[in-house]
Order: sequence, then C-alpha cells, then structure tokens
Amino acid sequence: MSRLPDSARPVRRARRARLRLIRRRSIRPRWWPAVFTALAAAGAMMVAGCAAGPVAQDTPASNGQSFVSGSGGTTVFKAGTGPVAPAVAGTALGGAKLSLAVYHGHVVVMNFWGSWCTPCRAEAPALAQLARQFRSSGVQFLGVDIRDSPASAEAFMRDFSIQYPSLNDPGDEIALDFRSTVPPAGIPTTLVIARNGRVAARVIGEASYDGLKYLIAHAAAQPS
Repeated sequence: MSRLPDSARPVRRARRARLRLIRRRSIRPRWWPAVFTALAAAGAMMVAGCAAGPVAQDTPASNGQSFVSGSGGTTVFKAGTGPVAPAVAGTALGGAKLSLAVYHGHVVVMNFWGSWCTPCRAEAPALAQLARQFRSSGVQFLGVDIRDSPASAEAFMRDFSIQYPSLNDPGDEIALDFRSTVPPAGIPTTLVIARNGRVAARVIGEASYDGLKYLIAHAAAQPS
C-alpha cells in the first residue's frame, strides 16, 4: 500500500472527523430534540409553580408559623341581613358543657383560634383586653380552639390572660357548623354576633384592637 504524502494527512483526518460526527448524529434518535424541549419546559413550569404557588398552610402538621387562610379581610353585614349563627354546643377547655344559645340576647364575639397559629398569638392581647373592657356592657366572648391539644390551649390562655371560655374543637366539628360564615380552614376567624343571633361582622385573619372595637359597637347598635 502506498503511503499518503504528508500534505494529504490533514485532509484525511478532517474526513474521518466528519464521518464520526455523521455517525453520532445518525445514532441519536430523531425525537431527542423534542424530548429535550419538553423536559426544559416542564422544568420551567415546576420552577414557576413553586414560586407562584399558594402560601404554605399552617396546621399542627405543618410549620405553625402562619395561618390557613380563606379570603382574608373584614366583612360587615347590614342589620338583619347577616347569616344566623348555628346553635352550637360542646365541651369547653376545662371540661364544662357550654352552648352558644346561653348567650342569646347578648352581643357575642366568637373567635376561632389555635395555639399553633402565629396570628392567633398576635391578636390574643387585643381580644383579652376587649373582653375585659366590654364585660360590664354585657358583651360576651367565646373562643373555639381548633385542632389543638387541651394542654397547649390552656397554656396559651394563661400566657395571654384570656379569661373567657373556649370550646374544644379538635376535629373542626364546630367550625364546620359555621361553614357558611367561617372558612373551614380559616384560622384565625372572629365573628361578631348581634343580640338577635345574626352575624354582624366577620374578620378572617388577625383582628386588631381598634377594628374589633368598632365592630362590637356596630353590632351593639343593631336592634334585638
């Protein structure tokens, strides 16, 4: 076999390189570019979903650093138009039997809370202060402790000097009775119930001292 001159060797090497490139392209499946594009798009969607997804829910099974929210904010009902509060009853923390019906004829502030809920801790001083302030006016405060242990709930009440009772609702049964007014997972939620038993106002999320004081006055002004 005759030997190629030195000047022809670079040309031969270039041809071999092109042949290797052609073989690699022919082996790679034709659908590979489509798969690569689809995977890239899926990855982008996952990143976007993580960034724009819902806020992590706060339950005893999660991190306990926020609250499970429905549509947050305050709703004020015109006199006589609010939904009628159901006649719920249950066992209060401490073991006593308690019914909402015993408060009929009074303005009632009903607060759904949990010791595991950060906004519940933030609003607790305002609720305790308002309960003391309105006691002589006949305004009744009642809590509903959601998805909690009695020990944790009672410690919460001691820490914030909460003197009004709370129904123990570990299975959300009382909260679900209020599903027309309280989102089943909306913690905290505060209802202000007028003397006629209709809900006069609702706060989903942390209630403030000034805001709740205004809502109590609004309910007190409604006819019995």
